[in-house]
Amino acid sequence: MFNRSRLKKKKKKDFVQNIIDSGEYGGSRVLLWGRVLQMVSEAKNLVPYSGPNKMRDCFCTINLDQEEVFRTQVVEKSLSPFFGEEFYFEIPRTFQCLSFYIYDKSVLQRDLRIGKVAIKKEDLCKYTSKETWFLLQPVDSNSEVQGKVHLELKLNELITDNGSVCQQLVVHIKECHGLPLVNGQNCDPYATVSLMGPSRNDQKKTKVKKKTSNPQFNETFYFEVTRSSSYTKKSQFQVEEEDIEKLEVRIDLWNNGNLVQDVFLGEIKVPVKVLGNDSFQAWYLLQPRENGNKSSKTDDLGSLRLNVCYTEDYVLPSEYYASLRNLLLKSPDVQPVSASAAYILGEVCRDKYDAVLPLVRLLLHHQKIVPFVTAVAELDLKDTQEVNTIFRGNTLATRCLDEMMKIVGKHYLKVTLKPVLDEICESPKPCEIDPIKLKEGDNVEVHKENLRYYVDKVFSTIVQSSISCPTLMCDVFYSLRHLAAKRFPNDPHVQYSAVSSFVFLRFFAVAVVSPHTFHLRPHHPDAQTSRTLTLISKTIQTLGSWGSLSKSKLVSLCIYNVISLYSEMYKRAQGRTRIGKKNFKKRWFCLTSRELTYHKQREPIYNIPIKNILTVEKLEESAFNRKNMFQVIYGEKPLYIQANNCVEASEWIEALCRVSRCNQKRLSVYHPSAFLNGNWLCCKATTENTKGCTPCTAGVPADIQIEIDGDRETERIYSLFAINMPKLQKMEEACGSIAVYQGPQKELDDYSNFTIEDSVATFQTLQQIIAIVEKLNEPHEKYRKKRSSSAKYGSEWVISAVRLV
Repeated sequence: MFNRSRLKKKKKKDFVQNIIDSGEYGGSRVLLWGRVLQMVSEAKNLVPYSGPNKMRDCFCTINLDQEEVFRTQVVEKSLSPFFGEEFYFEIPRTFQCLSFYIYDKSVLQRDLRIGKVAIKKEDLCKYTSKETWFLLQPVDSNSEVQGKVHLELKLNELITDNGSVCQQLVVHIKECHGLPLVNGQNCDPYATVSLMGPSRNDQKKTKVKKKTSNPQFNETFYFEVTRSSSYTKKSQFQVEEEDIEKLEVRIDLWNNGNLVQDVFLGEIKVPVKVLGNDSFQAWYLLQPRENGNKSSKTDDLGSLRLNVCYTEDYVLPSEYYASLRNLLLKSPDVQPVSASAAYILGEVCRDKYDAVLPLVRLLLHHQKIVPFVTAVAELDLKDTQEVNTIFRGNTLATRCLDEMMKIVGKHYLKVTLKPVLDEICESPKPCEIDPIKLKEGDNVEVHKENLRYYVDKVFSTIVQSSISCPTLMCDVFYSLRHLAAKRFPNDPHVQYSAVSSFVFLRFFAVAVVSPHTFHLRPHHPDAQTSRTLTLISKTIQTLGSWGSLSKSKLVSLCIYNVISLYSEMYKRAQGRTRIGKKNFKKRWFCLTSRELTYHKQREPIYNIPIKNILTVEKLEESAFNRKNMFQVIYGEKPLYIQANNCVEASEWIEALCRVSRCNQKRLSVYHPSAFLNGNWLCCKATTENTKGCTPCTAGVPADIQIEIDGDRETERIYSLFAINMPKLQKMEEACGSIAVYQGPQKELDDYSNFTIEDSVATFQTLQQIIAIVEKLNEPHEKYRKKRSSSAKYGSEWVISAVRLV
């Protein structure tokens, strides 16, 4: 099972808080992003139960520090479970350890943690692309720490009321950063500050900070440091060794448990002897308790086999990527497309997924995904001989479409499938119909009826979701339909099978069988529910064949752009007036997934592309003294429409909001009334282009925003080209051989794996790619040398201070 999860990234202005590390290059910030690809393979020799049933039901979690980011399926009744799951994710924040926990699944009680493997960030490079067996370590809550604390320490000399001199320790606890989540939630942290010695333990406590992993304390505590009787004024500010050697400052972080026991979050210790006359300030990494992690033997818990690949992206300022970005964005227009930079990227990467992810995101960001997918799909169709195999291969076109649907269709899947999948997973009914898998006492007829009920519900939900299908997906499928019909003109059903290959077989059916992969469910379903979902998915695939889909509303919308709403309503004139006053006229309005039009007779007299709609909202009745009015804002002036009744008005508003919800540049505020007689009736503003005064009620849900950093995606593509430079050069040689000898004069294996339709055009593109990559190598190498010679965590002084802890 493959789970490829991509965590959301914030806009570039917010990157400073999300990057792993940063540096300066050429006056601009250099961003570093980390990403991990890992295979959780198997465990062996796990600790058995002490009773007669020694087997365990095990699963493995992957944690960024203590934050769980992935969970494998449960392997039942085994002490050597095989997981075989691959997980890809991007790291959106700083971290200390990548941790793996083996759990024993419990139905009634809390899942038991058997053991863990924790790999420090700086050690990840040692295990990159290597399968390694790790001994499981015991899990002790006192050793599960992460985060850091910012302290300022100082020794002051004070003269008391009686004239004697004493020393005062000042501890200023400023803030903490990166404290762990407790039970998936931000903690309620507080700190205890102690001055400890052989015969003293003075302790003070900060206030509790609610619901935060980055508490700002800014509290100062004062401790008296006792001097020996041998102190003389000649020593000025020197502490006697026998006193100072035995004192240390200890900071303990806790999560306030309210009615339950407080949870230990970590500690640091600083010897007072390191303090001098100056203020001593540093960040300290929290440490586990000294007596933690000693409860059991490490060689008794078993082992875990992992294959971890960790890489970092050094993202330079945008101007460095201009040449490569422009070359990639020209790809849809290159003839033939196999000679384009984007296609060549897919050719030289051993795993097409490495190339597809950044490529699709970059093309999406620059609105080039539809023409590129159309071009590579047309190339696929040239090699397709049978209608029933159309778009069934694992090509660059199909992989790009798969990835595009995951990104663009994320919210579409959520609103379509999540409610019914929640019902199936939370209240599962037995659906097994395989005679071999049936248990004694099972009623197969009841199981068939349960399966029929689930399939009907899922299929009906999908078909009724047509209006929610993202416009971008509709545009791609519209192109596929025409390409397929052109390639197989004698087959009337190919237009359906071309689309159903993706809509049902590669989108809905996959989401049904693996809801956790698409974030529709938090974890893998249990074994019985997983079997039920598999049966539903297989049935959906069968129903998704061209014969069943010929009447499907969903596919009709995708490939035909059919009418979803059509009715006669009134519109206010856009420009013409009658006796100085704009009038209302009755028109036929037609809404499709691509445009909103209104008609006087057969031909439309005005059309608004769906992609241009900024928002759709109700209009106050007082604007024109008319009921059931709404406005479509798509430019400088809105289109005002009056429906025949409130139901019709609501239907049109909902439909328009659905088809335009993924549009970029949607408005967050609007004017609920009209601009008449020189001012807005709602807010009295006198300028017609004044920003709206009321929040939009039909705004875009936050989880369907597609935020892409084009520079980072281009950097990743550069890295792939740089890694595969030998293949680029081999492909360049192949083009030269073909051009000179007009045929494969070399051994066929030298370039038989490459698609070279036009050797001259491909050769020219390869030359450009190689030149650009070599030019980009210089600033990257310069930056790496600069970074390797500098401190990686604070200043050198801070590092030495941390090492003393």
